[in-house]
Amino acid sequence: MPGRTIFTGDNLDILRGINSECVDLIYLDPPFNSNRTYAAPLDSEARGAEFDDVWTLSDMKAEWIDEIEYRLPALFHLINGAKLSHGESMAGYLTFMSVRLLELHRVLKATGSIYLHCDDTAVHYLKSVMDAVFGIQNFQVGIFWKRTSAHNDSRGFGRVTDTILFYSRQSRINTDAIRVPLDADYVEQFYRFEDERGKYQLGDLTAPRRGTGETGQLWRGFDPNRTGRQWNAPLRGRYAAWVDANVIPGYRDIASPLGRLDALDAAGMIYYPPDQGMPRLKRYLAENPGQVPTNQWNDIRPIGPRARERTGWRTQKPVALLERIINASSNPGDLVLDPFCGCATACIAAEKLGREWIGIDRLPQAAEVLAARARRELQIPMNGDDERPWEDWTPLVLQEPPRRSDLASLTPANPQSDKELLYACQNRRCAGCEYELPLHVLTIDHITPRSRGGQDSIGNLQLMCHTCNAIKGNRGMEYLRQQLVIRGIVSV
Repeated sequence: MPGRTIFTGDNLDILRGINSECVDLIYLDPPFNSNRTYAAPLDSEARGAEFDDVWTLSDMKAEWIDEIEYRLPALFHLINGAKLSHGESMAGYLTFMSVRLLELHRVLKATGSIYLHCDDTAVHYLKSVMDAVFGIQNFQVGIFWKRTSAHNDSRGFGRVTDTILFYSRQSRINTDAIRVPLDADYVEQFYRFEDERGKYQLGDLTAPRRGTGETGQLWRGFDPNRTGRQWNAPLRGRYAAWVDANVIPGYRDIASPLGRLDALDAAGMIYYPPDQGMPRLKRYLAENPGQVPTNQWNDIRPIGPRARERTGWRTQKPVALLERIINASSNPGDLVLDPFCGCATACIAAEKLGREWIGIDRLPQAAEVLAARARRELQIPMNGDDERPWEDWTPLVLQEPPRRSDLASLTPANPQSDKELLYACQNRRCAGCEYELPLHVLTIDHITPRSRGGQDSIGNLQLMCHTCNAIKGNRGMEYLRQQLVIRGIVSV
């Protein structure tokens, strides 16, 4: 699957053409079931872009319901429960989302992560759907992003946050890539001391348990064993590395615990309390790389009215938000997928951070907005004078869904596997009339009948609906096609 690609069309059709387990990170900002229609201003880059976030029972397509019931019965019952408790609109919305989330689960690598962005309209139902599809044990955290600084609502509490549901089989994220500055109040409270190197806090130079050998010996008249402890001048870890690189060259090469204490003392990195208590280690603020964000993100501001990245699309998210997600859960060269890419923020952020990416949107304006944003935000020129000329960078813009290339490598071991493999190969359609149908109404048919020497191999099998199978009988496909045209089931 090539990166730097925008697909325009129904994301379900496109997702069904993507190979299984090939995506490292998925971010989706889908419709929220807000019961509203969104349109970009006529004077914006996204002019002409419009979509209805309104859902009815007509969105519960029979083939989708059948597929959900076949692939994940628990999800089928969850949607029926939502229909009873919340109404037809929620059931239609969840059906639309569920059939797509099942495909997203298939294309995501076992080591991958998915972030679903939503508001409080349907977040609790979406959380249940995500639990069913991706596994409740793989839910990592719900992130609350403060999307606006203030919102007055005379009817009640102002809504100022969105929720981002994060699922992954890996509990660890790339923490060093997303650290933020320490809170000012935290610095004031804990880094209360200061010298020529800057602010610092006090840390232990001892560790639990009485020491034997050097770690339990007297140093500068202080006996750690008196309090049941032993000397523990840092040798490994981030702070020892910082001391070695910035204060005491060769510090980590000092094997002797007392020798490290001598070196720290000579460099003025030991604090002696006035009450004659045990000496303490100075831990400088300059070494602290910042804190890992909590699940409440108040530091990423909404897009300002004159921001360079602004497109005019009302639901646009800031690049900084996507950069944090991409940095946290992917590495350079990984493949990022946004199946509702809209104004292409995820694509822009992925490009800036050296990731491959695929965007999908039903509106053709998505590709146009991406091109305009790339020229402006990535500073990619329109001529060939730069090392990265625009002509060389231009992403693929495709309307036809891709075709899976991983199906041929599958080796079915039983008739049910054969059926599921054929169903994927035929894009869920009958080989005769080509109607999209649920798996359970299709039957396995021999392309070349066994009466004419046809084998039971996977290459001689196909799926057909009962009507087409009955018309074809033990004859060939050419006869079936003629009959379907004569009967008006298909056109020439």
